[in-house]
Parts: sequence; C-alpha cells; structure tokens
Amino acid sequence: MWNLNFISENDFKKHVVETIKKYGEKLESFNLKRFNKNIVDPIKLIFDKSVYQMSWAEIINNEIFRQRDKSNNNDIGYFHQRIFQYIKNCRVPQNGEEGGWDVIYENPNGIEIPNAGVVHTIYVEMKNKHNTMNSASAGKTFIKMQSQILDNDDCACFLVEAIAQHSQNIKWETSVDKKKVGHKLIRRVSLDQFYAMITGQKDAFYQLCMILPSVINSAVQELDNSLVPHDTVIEELRVLSEKKNFGNPDLSIAMAIYMLGFSDYEGFKNL
Repeated sequence: MWNLNFISENDFKKHVVETIKKYGEKLESFNLKRFNKNIVDPIKLIFDKSVYQMSWAEIINNEIFRQRDKSNNNDIGYFHQRIFQYIKNCRVPQNGEEGGWDVIYENPNGIEIPNAGVVHTIYVEMKNKHNTMNSASAGKTFIKMQSQILDNDDCACFLVEAIAQHSQNIKWETSVDKKKVGHKLIRRVSLDQFYAMITGQKDAFYQLCMILPSVINSAVQELDNSLVPHDTVIEELRVLSEKKNFGNPDLSIAMAIYMLGFSDYEGFKNL
C-alpha cells in the first residue's frame, strides 16, 4: 500500500528515477585509467590499508566511492528541491526564473508563521547542509529575502536545510556588513518542519524516508544494467602486481599502487 498522501506513487518513483539518472557519468565503471585520472596518493592508500586493517579490495573500493561521491551532493540537492513540483501548492521555478527561488509555496487559505501572523506565500532557498554557506553567502541570501519581503508584505522567506542542526522553524539571524540582522518573516527551517507545514502532516518527511529505500531499490532494478557500475580497478592492479612479483602478494599490489603515482620517480622508473 502507498502511505504517502501528499505525493502519488507514480510521481515519487518518477522523481527517484530522474535523480538516479542525474548521477550521470559517476555511474560509469572505473577502470585503472579512470581511477588514476587525477593521480591517487599511493602513500595515503598504504597508510589507510594498514591503519584501518582493510583489504586492498576494500581500500580501492573506498577510493572509488570517494571519487564518485565528490559531486553527488548536487544530485541529492536535485532530489530535495525538485520533489516539490509534485506536491500541492508548490512550484519549482526554472533556473533563474521568478527571482531564482528554489521553491515557492502558495496557500490561499493562509500559512501560519510562528510569532509573525499569517501570509499566503513562502519563498524558499534550499541548502543540503547547515554549514555550506560562508558569511558572505549568508549575508547575500538574507538581503535577497529582505528585498522580497519589501516587495510583498504578504510573504515569508525560508532558508530550508535538509541536514539542519536541529528540527526547527526559527527566526534566522545572521550578519550583514558585520551587523547582526534578523526578521520575523525570514526564517531558518529544517526540512522536516517544512514538509510538516506544506503537507499538514507532522511526520511527512519521516514517512517519505521510510518508503524511500524500497523505491530506490525498485527503480535501480528496473533501470538498464548499464547504470550499474562494474569496476575493474582491483583486477587490473592484481594483473600488474603479478608482473611486479616481489614474492609477497600484498607487497606486489603495493608496488603496483606506488607506480600509479611514482612511475617517473627515481628508483621506481627503473621498475
């Protein structure tokens, strides 16, 4: 049974599939050439393997994951933002349109803002994590929100954080030109509190999280197998290590890894 009453099963699954596709080239398989495109640090890999007591396969897979993960936050940002296009009274403007807001929520029945009365529109700037804005960026965002309220006194502006420090819906206070500023209609809101406000369901975000893993697994199974990476790095390293046969398989792989970064260094180039 589908338990989310604020988004249909088809829309939710469609959005999950589109998010997976956004992973794009990061889903491409890693061979040794791609793995070492920016030259890995062999010393770090050697330390990590020994300190964390892991196998070479585990260390290599961790490094591949790290390389893939560097730009995945943008894809998850897509998931957090674009899902609201399927939720009643919300719209997600195209990039740069309607003031560049990430989400706009309008409710003709009014929206109660804690300690600030009722408005009919909320303009949202979304962030993946609470600590991703420096002071200059925070100041610029606050000024944008302040300008929106001056243009329309029947609105509020939210900084919505997917990973907030706390579940919260509070007045946002920051610094602009080294001066502390705040406004009762400019608020810092955790994602769960935003979902609760727009759906009228207190645990809406929790319910979404509970159903998400099964929907992702189902979507991955239905997608083309080409989207599932088949990495060959460790196999290629083992082939190289056999050529560098030092009598110890562990040392032989270590030498193959050294050659990724040090092949032109003195001593190594003779190998």
